[in-house]
Amino acid sequence: MFQAVVDFLEKFGPLGLFIHAFLDAVIFPIPAFFLQVSLSLLNPSTALWLATVGYVACLLGTPVGYYLGKVMGKSVLYKFLKKEWIDAATEKFQKNGEAAILIGSFTPIPFKVFTILSGCLNFPIWRLIGYAAIGRGLKFYIVGLLFYFYGQSAEGMVKDVSLYIFIGAVPIVVVYLIIRKKRNKKKALAQQQAQPSAQEPMKQAEGTTIQIDS
Repeated sequence: MFQAVVDFLEKFGPLGLFIHAFLDAVIFPIPAFFLQVSLSLLNPSTALWLATVGYVACLLGTPVGYYLGKVMGKSVLYKFLKKEWIDAATEKFQKNGEAAILIGSFTPIPFKVFTILSGCLNFPIWRLIGYAAIGRGLKFYIVGLLFYFYGQSAEGMVKDVSLYIFIGAVPIVVVYLIIRKKRNKKKALAQQQAQPSAQEPMKQAEGTTIQIDS
């Protein structure tokens, strides 16, 4: 059924990819990656334009998936997607939502799992969109660049593109999170040290007595 929808959308070229990528971020179970590859194979010279169309549509669909999760909860995911995908995404989100979105943008787990979970778990929407912009941009444009430079011969390369991005991006994400965690700890420690020094003048003021000459 879903494959028939993809085949139908393929007839509309970039417009079909736009619709598919938008739905990919909302609820459609087949990633837009497959339609992007099919259309890029037909005309590799348009691969970067197709990447842009898919990327923009995905970002526009991200807040829609977010609010769907906020309103309907996680139960909507179980109607369309595999339970193991949802459970794996939930586990990643509970450990670190930011890393889950970045890494989930280019794993086999459909991206709508993360957009809907973000809404369910009240993850800040602007952070979701920001991290989605990074992760999805990598995936769409790496596929587009491969087809643009290597033409139809890139078909074999893009099969492992998610793995290559995953291997390259995970260390970057880990380093970023470590730096961010240390920076937050320093900021919290500085705030704790500033609070007692700010309270001391108040205590001294409370301890002074006003003498009135008779």
